Amino acid sequence: MDAFEVMKERHSVRQYTDKRIEEKTRAILNDYIEELNTEGKLNIQIFYDEPECFNSMMARYGHFENVNNYIAMVGPKEKSLDERCGYYGEKLVLKAQELGLNTCWVGLTHGKTKTVVKRGEKETIIISLGYGKTQGVPHHSKDIRKIADLKDDDPEWYRRGIEAVLLAPTAINQQKFYFSRKDNIVSASSTSHAAYTRMDLGIAKCHFELGAGKENFRWK
Repeated sequence: MDAFEVMKERHSVRQYTDKRIEEKTRAILNDYIEELNTEGKLNIQIFYDEPECFNSMMARYGHFENVNNYIAMVGPKEKSLDERCGYYGEKLVLKAQELGLNTCWVGLTHGKTKTVVKRGEKETIIISLGYGKTQGVPHHSKDIRKIADLKDDDPEWYRRGIEAVLLAPTAINQQKFYFSRKDNIVSASSTSHAAYTRMDLGIAKCHFELGAGKENFRWK
């Protein structure tokens, strides 16, 4: 399954079955998290068989059900932290989808996590994880020209990158970002200062790279 197929198949899922994540799958996720922590200078943590975090009024308000596993996005308190958590968190989300799991980005609608946050670090968001009762439904996307300067004569790699961006999950589906291109240099920026927009930008940049191919461009 190529990256586009994974992005197209992945949708937010809040209700899960009782099926336990297998040891082989856990090992793959654990190794991948270690790799991403090194690359992104983060302290991402994963918790299995831990139902207490979503055993709360807030989780019920968020319509979460049977969440026994989650990923905590943690890193040093730096200006770039939210964007990095979005970028590397989405890599994990897509890896989970590739492994047959379902996920949902969760901002506030959960209880206390088991995360170990060191001095100078911050937990930015968590991601629920498990085998969904359904595969979720596609989110509504903005018109492609509202999020990018896409033109008819743009190269195919740029078009595919923007198409991948439209598949990126964002907080309350706001898609508050804009992409532009000059030759092979691509710029991406948030168009709002609302909560989670920097994280959304990181998620969108992850999708753009997968769609466009990192070999075809460089970030401004």
